[in-house]
Amino acid sequence: QVQLVESGGGLVQAGGSLRLSCAASPKNFIFNPMGWYRQAVGKQRELVARVIDGGTNYRDSVKGRFTVSIDNAKNTVYLQMNSLKPEDTAVYYCYGKFGYDYWGQGTQVTVSS
Repeated sequence: QVQLVESGGGLVQAGGSLRLSCAASPKNFIFNPMGWYRQAVGKQRELVARVIDGGTNYRDSVKGRFTVSIDNAKNTVYLQMNSLKPEDTAVYYCYGKFGYDYWGQGTQVTVSS
């Protein structure tokens, strides 16, 4: 069974940090692209960061604050989020493509002021 399992969401004050993890399985599957989307209340789902063809993409609003990385041995993608802002509040979804599009269950990130 192909699945993406997220962890690491929660409540944090503005300026704080969180690290999201997404464990992909099977471990020998290579997902490309792989990364993170988010959806805030009343807004469309948007790309946050991803690894595609060996490179990385970030939306402008998170550049310099967020870092996406992959541990190939664990087949796990991470999103390190620093200097969090209230506008980062959203449900964050792990995404990976392996023939089909696969999504994690979503994890809530809430940033308070």
